Amino acid sequence: MDDVRSVVATFALVAGLAWASGLRLYLTLFIIGLLVRFQVVALPAAFDILGHPWVLTASGIMLVAEFLADKVPGFDSIWDGVHTFIRIPAGAILAGAAAGPADPILVAVAVILGGALASGAHIAKAGTRALINASPEPFSNWAASFSEEALLLGGLWMMLMHPLVFLFALVLFILILLWLIPRLYRAMREIFRARGEIIAGPVTKSP
Repeated sequence: MDDVRSVVATFALVAGLAWASGLRLYLTLFIIGLLVRFQVVALPAAFDILGHPWVLTASGIMLVAEFLADKVPGFDSIWDGVHTFIRIPAGAILAGAAAGPADPILVAVAVILGGALASGAHIAKAGTRALINASPEPFSNWAASFSEEALLLGGLWMMLMHPLVFLFALVLFILILLWLIPRLYRAMREIFRARGEIIAGPVTKSP
């Protein structure tokens, strides 16, 4: 029974850190670093470096920067665009580290699945925020930003305290994601098409 719980906890940690990295990488790194620093929960030794004071300081600075950037409509999408090349590989690396000193094949599987989960979470976040930014008022942007942070904190807590419940919730998230991504793509395409027509101006037909 203990072995089953250990496997579930490890799987939840692998999937949870990848998912969280796709939403808020620096907040995830900072929280894991604090947990390691103050030995709140037992985590794989690979995460010990995140608890080092200098690493905590760096992740804390970037956490503040991301917190502020994410509240500025328009700039948050630029931030998301740049972090496409950071969140996804970081999520894959954290997933691999969460697998612990396991068989190299299992670590490789964790890295691949972690990258996929981080990609999905990042695409959902970035696409949703881009659609919200089509609205001129900032309040929906702020509400979405704070909601993402609350979702992340709640998800990490559930990942550590109730891993099986977290995994069920993550499966639901993935199903919603598979439904959402095509719709986000179509909505973004329509927005860019409309803006292109505005910039180009009305097309007049020659007699």
